[in-house]
This record gives sequence, C-alpha cells and structure tokens, in this order.
Amino acid sequence: MPGTDGPAVIRSTLRQQIADALRDEVLAGRLEPGQEFTVKEIAEQYGVSATPVREALVNLTAQGLLDADQHRGFRVHEHTLDDYRGMLEARGLVADGIFRDLVAHRARRDTSDALFSVRRRGEEAARAACAGDLTVLIGYDLRFWRELSALFGNAYLSDFLHRLRVKSWVCAVTHLRRWSDINGGDLRGLLWSRHTELVDALVRNDPEAAHAIVREYNAHSLALIERLAAA
Repeated sequence: MPGTDGPAVIRSTLRQQIADALRDEVLAGRLEPGQEFTVKEIAEQYGVSATPVREALVNLTAQGLLDADQHRGFRVHEHTLDDYRGMLEARGLVADGIFRDLVAHRARRDTSDALFSVRRRGEEAARAACAGDLTVLIGYDLRFWRELSALFGNAYLSDFLHRLRVKSWVCAVTHLRRWSDINGGDLRGLLWSRHTELVDALVRNDPEAAHAIVREYNAHSLALIERLAAA
C-alpha cells in the first residue's frame, strides 16, 4: 500500500545514506580505528532521528567496519595485518574466478562495451594513483571493481567482493594516511596503478595475464602495508 511503503522507502534510503557517509568518513581517516561514538552523537551530527542512524550502524557492524558495545555505543573496528592478508587472499580468489568466467563466456555475454566503460574508470584510478591522490583513488578503484565484477552477472558475489575491497581499503588507509601525514601528503610512486592493463588482459581473453596482474597487485599492496606498519 502506498501509505505504508513510502515512509519505509524513505527511511531505508536515509539509512543507506548515513551508512555510506560513515563508511566514507572511515575511508578518509576522519573516523579512526578504535574511535568510539554513540547513536545520539551521529544523529545530532547529521540532524536526523536515532532510528535510521542505529540501523546504519548495525549494518556497518554486520559488514565488519564497526564494533558494537552494548554499554558504550559503537567504535571503528581495528584491523590487524593478519586481517589484511586474509582479505587479499579472499579477494584474489574471488577475482580470479570472475576473470576466468568472463573470458569463458564473453562471446555469449558481449561485454565489450561494458569493458570499455570499466577501462575509463581504470584510467581515472590510475591517474589518481600516479598523482598520489588517495581519496580520489579509493573512489574510482571501488567503482572500477564494482563495475568489473558486475559483468559476472552474480549480484551476491559482486557485493561480496565490493565489501571485501572496502574492508581492505579501510585496513590499508590507516597506514597510508599516517605515512602521508609524516611525509607531507606525498604518496606518489607508492600506489598501484595497473587498472587498465587488467582490463586489456580481459579484452584479449587472457585470464592468466589477468591473474598475474592481480597477484602482483596483492603482493605489492601487502608489502607496502607491512613496510608502512613496521615504520
């Protein structure tokens, strides 16, 4: 019935907007690992009621970005290097399966135009990486992988990979932004920028090359974060 569906849709949209905003705050480093806050504080910050805020925080907790404390509210989850290693392994396995399926079924699915669009996202991500612009890179990188994985045609798997990539960025961004603050904000030369090469490998129907690029990406990311964490 319109009278009951309307408010539910509005509330759901508001909940998602708050969840997205808080996720971006974590990715930007404005909400740091271990930082605590309450539903009331977030509701006042965004000028909304407590209900959609609580729903958004519960949703982010289910995604592993926040921890809930029954008596103290919520806090940003603190990931370890072991967490990061596990995320890289998991997302590598998922991506490898997606690439092999895309290559095997390209003729039937006709993904050429979609891959061209994904490549444009990759160009933007690569430019941001080369410029050392972490905020822009994260945005384009997440969109790049979201659109690429969507070609697989399985929304559940695409969503799983997206959440993995968000979590891995959350884990990495703490070390990257700390290093950036110490070194005057310059991340040039540190960030992975081979997005377009990955798309080109898929256009050539070469899953082995795509696998090698992602394997190098994960090795590069892990070595970088381990080095920054040690420093």
